[in-house]
Amino acid sequence: MFFNSLDFALFLPIVFGLYWLGTYKTHESGRFQNILIVAASYVFYGWWDWRFLFLILLSTLTDYGIGLGLSKQEHPTKRKILLGTSILVNLLFLGFFKYYNFFIDTFMTAFSFLGMKLNPQHLHIILPVGISFYTFQTMSYSIDVYKKKLEPTRDFIAFAAFVSFFPQLVAGPIERAANLLPQFYTKRVFDYDKAVDGCKQMLWGFFKKMVIADNCAIYANMIFNNYQEYSGSTLVLGALFFTFQIYGDFSGYSDIAIGSSRLFGINLMCNFATPYFSRDMAEFWRRWHISLSTWFRDYVYIPLGGSRGGTLIAVRNTFIIFMLSGLWHGANWTFVFWGFLNGVYFLPLLLLKKNRVHIDSAAQGKLLPSGKEALSIMITFGLTVFGWIFFRAENIGHALRYIAGIFSPSLFSIPFFAGRIRALITILLIIGFLMVEWCGRTYPYAISKVHSRLFASNRFLRISFYSMVCTAIWFFSNSSEKLEFIYFQF
Repeated sequence: MFFNSLDFALFLPIVFGLYWLGTYKTHESGRFQNILIVAASYVFYGWWDWRFLFLILLSTLTDYGIGLGLSKQEHPTKRKILLGTSILVNLLFLGFFKYYNFFIDTFMTAFSFLGMKLNPQHLHIILPVGISFYTFQTMSYSIDVYKKKLEPTRDFIAFAAFVSFFPQLVAGPIERAANLLPQFYTKRVFDYDKAVDGCKQMLWGFFKKMVIADNCAIYANMIFNNYQEYSGSTLVLGALFFTFQIYGDFSGYSDIAIGSSRLFGINLMCNFATPYFSRDMAEFWRRWHISLSTWFRDYVYIPLGGSRGGTLIAVRNTFIIFMLSGLWHGANWTFVFWGFLNGVYFLPLLLLKKNRVHIDSAAQGKLLPSGKEALSIMITFGLTVFGWIFFRAENIGHALRYIAGIFSPSLFSIPFFAGRIRALITILLIIGFLMVEWCGRTYPYAISKVHSRLFASNRFLRISFYSMVCTAIWFFSNSSEKLEFIYFQF
């Protein structure tokens, strides 16, 4: 079930009504709420393919049982075996469904260099939506329990709700059990202000997805799929369209997920913090897909030694997490190279010990950035756009040919392609979108500033603004084709 579908538009208010009506009728803790969340989440996930409900159930049972086992076991070796079982089961799920054919092709290529030809069996495997997200989420629970950072739960329904919570089930944020699980232990009480705030964040998420991302997708797909036909300037425009497509798509999903969870009294972590206003790549990765970046930091980088073993160890560990992050995104060498490239971007900051320079937002307390900040933002943004070419390309060859097409004499020509008038409108929408994001860059989501500061004293202006956003969603949405969220494939 997609957030941008009629099915979800009917599903959400029904679940919302049952959730709070049941809460009003029952005086139990939060058990009814949790049962309803689990049931609704399984309907939500099963709407896509009911067969994979068994997979998420098995993952839930495995890590719930591992947690109970760890609570009763103090022997170091046996605890390691239990933890290893959790990691192995989760990675086997992920490896089989997501990487089986990729690994087969890689082995075939490697042996072909040695003059050996193999003909292994490829499988027609359907990738379960969200498997990369919920396997990492359940795995982190077992790791935290093993490290005794978290008390294992005996409440299976609460744990099942933690694993399957439908707003963030298929594309994150990848929640930590320490944050999300305790919220299912107690009965939630309806908070009108929190619900209204959640609706506003959902509205901004739908705007990002249906107005920015889906319209950018039209031109990004057209240009990337037919790059041989276009000038270098048009290819640059195609890379820019994809840059805003993936940001609007994924951060839009996160806003809808976080906003809809607030309707049920649940708080999820922030997953994006205006990353395109970053002044260096270290800041970018503190602001982009925050839940994944911090996951790799806490469960891979730090256990490998982090930066404690000296510069070479820090460099090694940095490249490991960036390349793993790339591979996490998909079974394609383009993703691995994209991760490697970001590691290269990060390397000078690490060597010069400047990776923690920009902690606050750009132009903190000011309307506009300084000249130095503006230049840093533009350079970081340019490096990011270049990296996204590899992320979007079908293979490494496609990416290299696309880049070669950019650096040609036609780079300085006027872009020419079908639908330029509507593309110009999309560019104007992007500019307006960036202005709102800039004004709200220090807030949890951009348009929360509209209520708290900008139009706080004028109800008419607030209503007018939200009406404009709703009108834009209705008018500029690509109604002929409902595009699924990009990160569903990861």
